[in-house]
Amino acid sequence: MNTVERRSQHAGPQRIARNAEDYPRILRSRLGENAPAELILIGDRGLLRLRKTALFCSARTPGDAILRAHDAARRMRDEGVTIISGFHSPIERECLRILLRGKQPIVVCPARAIDTMRIPTDCHAALAAGRLLFISPFTMQPKRVTKESALRRNEIVAALADEIFIAHITPGGQTEKMAEMLKRWRVPAISML
Repeated sequence: MNTVERRSQHAGPQRIARNAEDYPRILRSRLGENAPAELILIGDRGLLRLRKTALFCSARTPGDAILRAHDAARRMRDEGVTIISGFHSPIERECLRILLRGKQPIVVCPARAIDTMRIPTDCHAALAAGRLLFISPFTMQPKRVTKESALRRNEIVAALADEIFIAHITPGGQTEKMAEMLKRWRVPAISML
């Protein structure tokens, strides 16, 4: 399939209802009735079937953790690891820039509705190549990230993950709560040392 065909194939948002055959079973399994009624996607929905490593990093991160996160992103990129994240914290956004320079699949889960979202310019090539997927549990609202939507987004990212890499956890923060939920689900944590 050439680039023009790929671009047209992934041009508009797609929807997957919770009762659809291609809805990720792991969401229903881990979230039960709290699984989103519908998912909105832009990109290659086949990326949801791949083994995914969730990337999380607290917003407040010390220098040594920043370096570890950058090194881990480079390694995962070079090893072809499929990464899923909200890519919201400053370090997560830096990791996305690193990952976009590779060829591995990336799943981005914004904490907002994506129906009318403008695709960032630095994501165009990866989207056209079929290696980038945007996924959101939000339909039409919110248009901007809220604290509640960020929590829900993190829950969705965690529920879709086969394993997790947490670059840094600020004690008492949301990332720590996410790590506790992942332990309950027995999602293995990986180390990139």
